[in-house]
Amino acid sequence: MAAPSVKDLPKVDDNLKTQLENFSQSKLKDVETQEKLVLPTAEDVKQEKQHMEFIQGVEGFDHDRLKHIDTTEKVVLPNAEDVKQERQHNQFIQGVEGFKAEQLKHIQTDEKTILPSAEDIANEKQRQQMLDGVTNFSVDKLKHTETQEKVVLPTKEVIEQEKAA
Repeated sequence: MAAPSVKDLPKVDDNLKTQLENFSQSKLKDVETQEKLVLPTAEDVKQEKQHMEFIQGVEGFDHDRLKHIDTTEKVVLPNAEDVKQERQHNQFIQGVEGFKAEQLKHIQTDEKTILPSAEDIANEKQRQQMLDGVTNFSVDKLKHTETQEKVVLPTKEVIEQEKAA
């Protein structure tokens, strides 16, 4: 693979180019690198130890300690109740699947409109008149009145009776 020619290289902004050319390492600050070594906590060590013991226990398991067992499959037959329910369910499914819509009779639907009684109409009319009276009420029809507050003070005798009690 040949090196690219100068005209194929990307153009660098003149401002950036002058900054790179004028860069001086003496402007950098001296910093000491600090390496930090994080030690695991006691909890981390305990968990890792338990995990390693578990892994060793699985890896070192002795298969010869296992006993051979023959699995026996038991067939549970349905009781009479279950058989009866299944039979009814199957009959229902067959009835739905074998249904013939042609066997249905055509029926004309009669729509009946029930009109309200005269009493219902009168009640509704009375209610509507009451609502109209409230909504169309004119404040101009009211008369101006002045409220007089009368304070009745107790007599001397009543005060003496209350003191005695």
